[in-house]
This record gives sequence, C-alpha cells and structure tokens, in this order.
Amino acid sequence: MLNIHRHRAFLHLKALTFSPNPNPNPNPNPLFQHYYPSSPTFSTNTSDSTSFAVSYLINNFGFSPQSASRVCSTYNVCFKTAQNPDSVLTFFRNYGFSDSQLRLTISKEPWLLSCNPSKRVFPKFQFFLSKGASTSDIVNIFTKNPYILKTSLNNKIIQAYQLIYRFLQSDKDIIDCIIRNPSFFGDSRVVSNIRLLIANGVADSNIKRMLWVRSRAFQTPTCDMLKLVEELKDLGFTTSKTTFGVALHAKLSVRKTLWEEKVDAFKKWGWSDEDVLQAFRRQPHCMLVSIDKINLVMNFWVNQLGWDALALAKGPSVLSLSFEKRVLPRASVLQYLLKKGLRKKDASLTCPFVVPEKLFLGMCIKGIKKESSYLLKLYEEKLNLAYTMDKTCTS
Repeated sequence: MLNIHRHRAFLHLKALTFSPNPNPNPNPNPLFQHYYPSSPTFSTNTSDSTSFAVSYLINNFGFSPQSASRVCSTYNVCFKTAQNPDSVLTFFRNYGFSDSQLRLTISKEPWLLSCNPSKRVFPKFQFFLSKGASTSDIVNIFTKNPYILKTSLNNKIIQAYQLIYRFLQSDKDIIDCIIRNPSFFGDSRVVSNIRLLIANGVADSNIKRMLWVRSRAFQTPTCDMLKLVEELKDLGFTTSKTTFGVALHAKLSVRKTLWEEKVDAFKKWGWSDEDVLQAFRRQPHCMLVSIDKINLVMNFWVNQLGWDALALAKGPSVLSLSFEKRVLPRASVLQYLLKKGLRKKDASLTCPFVVPEKLFLGMCIKGIKKESSYLLKLYEEKLNLAYTMDKTCTS
C-alpha cells in the first residue's frame, strides 16, 4: 500500500516555484556546519481551520486535497508552522539538492518535512561522507532512494555497510555499488540474503561478484533465494565453487519465460532437455547468453563448419566467447587442420576455443611446423578483421 500511496502522490505533483536560495554561497563542506535560515524558503497559504501540513503539501507541492490528506495520515506528517518544513528543505538545498530533486524526494518520503534533520538526516549524510562519498553522490543516492533516511543508522545502515565491506573490501567500491543501485542499500532483504548465502557455504568470491555485477539479485525475497539455493544444490552445484555463483546469477537474472525460450532455442538445434541441463551444469553462463547469440554460434557451428551441435553441449563455454574475436579466428584454423588431416577427427572441437591464446598458438599453429606460417597468417587476418570492425563500430 505504501508504494501505491507514493505513486499516486507523485502523479499529483505539479510545477513548483522556489524562492531564491537565501544562502547563495553555502558552506562548501556541510559536514561540519548546519545551516538553517531565519527566512522561509517556501511561501505558504494556510488557514487555522485546516491542517497546516495538508495545506503545505497542496500549496507548495501541488498535491490534491485528497492525496495530501492521505499522505499526511499515512506518513504521520504533522506540523503547525512552516518553520520546520522550510528548514528541512533548506537543509537539503545546502547539500546541493535541486528543486526537481526535492520534489521527487518529498513525494517519496513526505515524513521528512516533519522530521528534525539534524537528528534524522545529518548523521546519515555524515556517515556516507566519511566513507568517501561526495556531496553529489549524496544527492544522487538519497534522491533515488530517500527510504535509506528512514532506516536506523546504527542498527541498519552501519551493520549493512560492515557486512558488505567484508566482500568488497573498499569504501569506494561500496559507494559505487550504491550509486549504481541506490535501492539496494537500506533494503533489509540484502542483509538477510547475504547471511543466507554465507550460512549455506557460498564462497565470499561468489558473493563479491554478485554484489559487483548484479546487486539487485540480493533484493530477491529471502524465501525465494533459499528455494534457488536448494534447487542448485539438488542439481549438483557445490556452493563453495565459482560455478555456483554463476548459476545463481543466471537463475536470478533470467525470468522464467525467457529461460524457457532459451531452452527452446537450444532444442531447435538438436539438443534435448537433458543436454541443456548438462550444459548448464558444466557452464551455467550459457543461460546468460542471448537467444540471438545462441543462434549465431549454432548456425555458424552447424551450417558453416558442418560440426555437431551436441559438441557445444559438452563445451558450452564457447557460447560465451566473443564470436568475432575468438570463435571465428580459431575456427578458421581448426577447419583448415581438419581439412588437411592435421588434427585427429575425434579430438575435442571445443577445447581449442577455451584455452588461453598462448596455449592455442602452441597447440594449433606453432606446433604444426610445416603449416605454421600459413596458419598464423590465417589466424591474424581473421583477428585483425575483427578488431578493425570493432573500431569502425565504436568510432
């Protein structure tokens, strides 16, 4: 219901006309100084016979009478004069919040107008500033997720920060993570899910990767997270291994309908349900590959190279590699070797694609003495073409 109220309140917002900032040269480091003006930042039209808070929202933020009344009731917004709400707005302005950012912040958390900013807001600003966040970072984070301001600094924010620090080991990385996904911090599910993964033996490196690559995954309902962990364990994944983290990432990132569409895409190339499952077990990243990429690699592998699609089920890592910079150049070399009978027909087709370049060169080019010059030229031509095309596309 709270989200519905917030959404409706936001829809009723109209254009605001702010009074000029009474402090044109605010303290450049607000960490050490509060600023509360004696003159109001907003003008108000009030009547003794109506709720001052309701009138304030109507006159200054464009709420309808119904929505203003509902918001005040829901969020317990109450004040009898403009002094406190005006001081709150000025406090935010002195940290660099623009008029539009103030509208957005107040529409999401209108209770802020009746709070004491020196007690409810300032300590949280101070905490993030002490961790290396800039004032512009503060504005960005709290405009997008002012809910953080409602949470307890000592019991929620600091505890969550310390837990996340265990994995990221850097204040800068944590701040960057919060900036990328402001709603992530302050969400109680994040801490619950991290603790759940720790309790189930998930490696710190897996949790770190998920925090960095897809922090939204931790905002999954904890009961759902537990079901996924148990499902992956039943499939044979070991929680302490890297593949478990990738598999969990895939399961949390790909919605059910898209997952089924990807399974169908593989099956169109001759894979069975069991082949898809085995490929996922071997390299779960294959389910993070787009359907277009699946079809691109499969078509090239089967129709142009004439190779068995089931070979990719045994070596699904190929699907995750760069098609232009890895698959095409190495395939040209392998195709030539097979045509000339310089490679055993029963040798793995996928292994040469996944090994490091130095090993590939030694195994498939330099190791073929009589043909090494031609093979190197063939390989480099394909590779240079890929990089040339890449530069053309990005320029």
